[in-house]
Amino acid sequence: MVSEDNPWPSLPLDKWQGTYETLHLWSQIVGKIRLSQATWINHSWHVPLYVTARGLTTSLIPYGNRPFEIAFDFVTHRLAIRVSDGTQRELPLRPQSVADFHNELLGELGKLGLGVVIHGKPCELEVAIPFAEDHQHASYDPEYANRFWRVLMQTDRVFQQFRARFVGKNSPVHFFWGSCDLAVTRFSGRPAPAHPGGIPNLPDWVVREAYSHEVSSAGFWPGGGPHPFPLFYSYAYPEPEGFNATKVLPEGAFYSRELHEFILPYDVVREAALPDQVLLDFLQSTYEAAADLGKWDRVALERNDPSR
Repeated sequence: MVSEDNPWPSLPLDKWQGTYETLHLWSQIVGKIRLSQATWINHSWHVPLYVTARGLTTSLIPYGNRPFEIAFDFVTHRLAIRVSDGTQRELPLRPQSVADFHNELLGELGKLGLGVVIHGKPCELEVAIPFAEDHQHASYDPEYANRFWRVLMQTDRVFQQFRARFVGKNSPVHFFWGSCDLAVTRFSGRPAPAHPGGIPNLPDWVVREAYSHEVSSAGFWPGGGPHPFPLFYSYAYPEPEGFNATKVLPEGAFYSRELHEFILPYDVVREAALPDQVLLDFLQSTYEAAADLGKWDRVALERNDPSR
């Protein structure tokens, strides 16, 4: 149930830290189910979840003649498993441990005849407790789960507008459950130097394949570490010389030396008179910094009439 009129609701990290950490791990379990069945697509585009009018979905997951999908509903707080033959199961989203969620979800898949096996540990986290053993993370606040989805929904809408301005290779707008962020990425078309890797609990070859070509990437993240607040980010790989010193829009955006990304606190957007424009200014100005300093062929890569 939606409790705020503001389409950009407040999302202070300290108010929902436990729910965020638990939901992040639940999304990894659901995402790994998709990953286990999907055909590999470049840059791991077969991995993410997608924003819907009620939450997040895997989209269609291959399974022989019985493809299925799994969807989080953050309005009624249910997890739905729907199979193409019409069979389905629903689980309540409620305070419960990652271990219980993992066992219950895989058990329901088994009852539906979907024999899925996943890698049983989280990725991209320093501490990777096996899902089946994680009784530490067990929070679920439906109010903040709903707010999180609403932020993703508004962000997805603006990101889609920004994505439409580019005619070069451009990722979908998608939710990467490894890092728990909604992202969209543009490509220059040129190969990039090998990424150094080093992301916790993620094979270096996966990272290097993801960054095989030059990118300008932006996203939304609930926050953490040196920046314990929800934020929008934008980075370039490889980072061109002078990128970190570029003046970008809007006022309030800054370059994070810790993350090597431009950061725009979410509250700058939600409190603005024109939130969409403020976010688009951030996306556009940081992209232009990456593209101009990186000498991208902007004439060939960008739409001549951004309004269309």
